[in-house]
Amino acid sequence: MKWLDLFGHLKCVVIGMIHVKALPGSPLGCMKMSQIIEKACREASIYHDAGLDAVMVENMHDVPYSLSPGPEVIACMTSVCTAVRDVCPSIPVGVQILSAANQQALAVALASGAHFIRAEGFVFSHVADEGLVNACAGELLRYRKSIGAEDILVLADIKKKHSSHALTSDLSVAETARAAQFFLSDGLILTGTSTGAQADPKELSEVRRAVSLPVLVGSGVTHANVDRYLDASGLIVGSHFKDGGLWSNELNTKLVDNFMTKMRRLSGSAAQ
Repeated sequence: MKWLDLFGHLKCVVIGMIHVKALPGSPLGCMKMSQIIEKACREASIYHDAGLDAVMVENMHDVPYSLSPGPEVIACMTSVCTAVRDVCPSIPVGVQILSAANQQALAVALASGAHFIRAEGFVFSHVADEGLVNACAGELLRYRKSIGAEDILVLADIKKKHSSHALTSDLSVAETARAAQFFLSDGLILTGTSTGAQADPKELSEVRRAVSLPVLVGSGVTHANVDRYLDASGLIVGSHFKDGGLWSNELNTKLVDNFMTKMRRLSGSAAQ
């Protein structure tokens, strides 16, 4: 499956983040699965009703993250994603499992009927706050092939947030993007240095010139600055939709609606 087949247009797809509450077994886990699923579905409904193009489900509250999340994470995320998929049958659903659990995310996506994953560490090793994350493209895409999940898009972070890139400091973001394209990524994600931090619009332009893949902005997009990212194929928005702009706070329906109202106005202006 290609980007256009899934989303129907090439630019400014808006993807709303569902930050799943801490799952059983994680240090902050304190809710029953029924409560976790209910909250995720409530947020999915808000995004759906506001007219977002897609949602993405992520176990963001499972801090501190592990590079090898246990089977309970996969089972719980499959339950959450299946429920979200049922709530939003008309829009694509994505999955990310922290940290860098990309094969697990593909398995969850396949089992739940989701359409894409966000993959960390696709090309080039880097040091994240969870530890050393090694490149995974070869193993990941072979795994996707082996389980018959080739219709599930793999959107790869490059020079990802919450990481040191000293190991690859001699590689520009454009060179990293070209490597990810060569290794058959379905799309690329640019971010700032941390969750909620703005991505550099100059890097967006640089990467768009370097590759023919969809390029998304994965952090820091707000109502105030979205005009700077209109050339992106997609905008992944999470923190801005929360009270106070903090990812861990409650989803604010008014912020979601205001953002989408502006997006529709900008899209109308661009079409004229």
